[in-house]
Amino acid sequence: MVTTKRRLPRPAELAEILRPKPFVLNPTERRLANAHTIADLRTIARKRSPRAVFDYTDGAAELEDSLLRARQAFRRVEFQPRVLRDVSEVDTSKEILGKRSAMPFAFAPTGFTRMMNHEGEPAVARVAERAGIPYALSTMGTTSIEAVAEAAPNARKWFQLYVWRDREAGKDLVQRAGECGYDTLLLTVDVPVGGARMRDVRNGLTIPPALTLKTFADGAMHPAWWFNLLTTEPLTFASLTSWNGTVAELLNTLFDPALNFDDLSWLRELWPGKLVVKGIQNPADAREVIKLGADAVIVSNHGGRQLDRAPTPLELLPQVLQAVEGDGEVWLDGGILSGADIIAAIANGADACLVGRAYLYGLMAGGERGVQRAYEILQTEIVRTMRLLGVRSLGELTSSHAHIR
Repeated sequence: MVTTKRRLPRPAELAEILRPKPFVLNPTERRLANAHTIADLRTIARKRSPRAVFDYTDGAAELEDSLLRARQAFRRVEFQPRVLRDVSEVDTSKEILGKRSAMPFAFAPTGFTRMMNHEGEPAVARVAERAGIPYALSTMGTTSIEAVAEAAPNARKWFQLYVWRDREAGKDLVQRAGECGYDTLLLTVDVPVGGARMRDVRNGLTIPPALTLKTFADGAMHPAWWFNLLTTEPLTFASLTSWNGTVAELLNTLFDPALNFDDLSWLRELWPGKLVVKGIQNPADAREVIKLGADAVIVSNHGGRQLDRAPTPLELLPQVLQAVEGDGEVWLDGGILSGADIIAAIANGADACLVGRAYLYGLMAGGERGVQRAYEILQTEIVRTMRLLGVRSLGELTSSHAHIR
């Protein structure tokens, strides 16, 4: 039997391994330093936000099967790398609607953004500006078209439109967006009525949040969120005067279930810039809107927040690509929580992706710095995945690199 000879370590040897991490004084930076994935940001966001606010962002419709299936589709992707390729330098840029984007994704339009964090839409637009990617402001945003343009004057800004029962109100929004330099209009077409978002129903979510006994108790656990809400500008909509009901009531009151292809033709005549239709869930619809003048379609089921058990975007993508036949761009939205998900979508033919929940988790976790951290995580994952696949540019990606098992 061999006996191990032991000794006491020298002080110099201990000094080499006893190197504690520097203590970060700023609490936001300290939190974000521990976030290495979007899932980490989600965990932080859940701790820092009232339940109703977190659930509004995190949840989906009814049993939430559409959201689950979208994420499972990405989990079923199998990558097939090529080796012995020089990947010392990789190009992550992509031409989107005639302009170069530093990354193959844009920040998606999200409603009620200042409810997630008081810094709201301007914080997201500023990150997009620095990153060199597009940002889409929602009709249901909580910062005006003009204020976002002022906050990020050099950002590539898009405006997302819901067609209201009052067509003149919608026309006014479109004209304001054009006057403020927004170059692309996203028409969302999958909300004839609001989906049954059961988390919001059970939480009794109103806009702005009401200080009921339940929310007061929850607020005691999240004092910073309530302090920011109550000491900054009131939470109002950028595109309407006021509202004091639930989200579902708002959607059913404002949005027009009579929206049809004639409205798309009307909008094409009204809007001189690029026109994108978001919410495509059928190949025939994709072909029709391209024929009517849309420059791109977005394969999306609204993040699972409208019709539960709707088609899964990643699985539907090949059929839509076949229907469009290269006459317009095809993007993908829904279920994206990593840069590898984005690479999988591009490899399967998507021209670009929209990212929504991922940056909202960052916003809730740390305001603008949290959005910046979300972007950095996605950027790092995109570069790493490309290198591990053996591709130097997004144009080299094909379905041979990523297929759904």
